[in-house]
Amino acid sequence: MLPQTFTGWKPGEGLAVPSGKVTAALVTHLHRDHTDASALADALTPGAPVLRPAPGHGDDVDNVTTLPAEREPALHRLAAEVVDAWSTREVGPFRVTAVPSVDGLGDPQLNWVVQADGQRVFHGGDTMFHGYWSLIARRFSPFEAVFLLANGAVVDAPHLQPPSPLPAAMDPRQAAAAAEILDARYAMPIHYEAAQPDKIAGYVEVADPEIEFRTHAGRRAHVLTVGQWLDLAT
Repeated sequence: MLPQTFTGWKPGEGLAVPSGKVTAALVTHLHRDHTDASALADALTPGAPVLRPAPGHGDDVDNVTTLPAEREPALHRLAAEVVDAWSTREVGPFRVTAVPSVDGLGDPQLNWVVQADGQRVFHGGDTMFHGYWSLIARRFSPFEAVFLLANGAVVDAPHLQPPSPLPAAMDPRQAAAAAEILDARYAMPIHYEAAQPDKIAGYVEVADPEIEFRTHAGRRAHVLTVGQWLDLAT
C-alpha cells in the first residue's frame, strides 16, 4: 500500500511495480486517478476480477467525473464486476468485503476490508466522514492497518454549482477520528500532496495534511513514502 496523489497524475505513472502476480483489483470509485485501466491490465493475471461499485445514476453531466474510467475497463478487456456494499468475495487466501463510502461529488463509492490469516486491513477512497464508520467497526474491528484519505479537499467542479465551501473528502482530523473508531493499530494518510505543488484549478487541499494527521492520530499515525511497504508481522 502506498500514498496516492492527485495533482499531476497521468495514466501509468507513479505506480509501484507489483511484487507478484495480481489476482484481483478492488476499485473504490471510478475517478481516473484511482482507476487506471491500463495499469490494471498490465498488473492483473488474465481474467482476474476487478470488483467495483455500480455506475452512477443520471445523465452524462451527473457522471462527468466517472465517464472516462467507465469506458476504459472494457477497452482493456478487464473482468469488471459490480458489487454492493456489505458483499463479500473470497479471492485466493483473502476475504474481501465492500463497505459503504460517501463521496463529496455524489459519485458511487465503496471502501474495502481485506482479511487474511486473522488480520484485517481497511482501504478507503475519496470518502467523506460518515455514519458508517461505527457499523464497519462493529463488524470488523480491530484493524491492523487502515489507509484513509486525509487531504480535506474543497472542490469547485463545473458540474456542481454553486460550489460548496466544505471539504468533499475527509480532512486529517476526520481521518484520525475514523482510525480511532476502527481501532486501528496503524493509520496511514493517503491521497495528499506533502510538498503542496501547484494545484489543479478548483481543487484545494488543507495546508499540511501529513503533520496535522500525525498530531490528531498520535501513536496510530504511520506515514509511508511511495513504494514503501508496511510489515504487519512486526
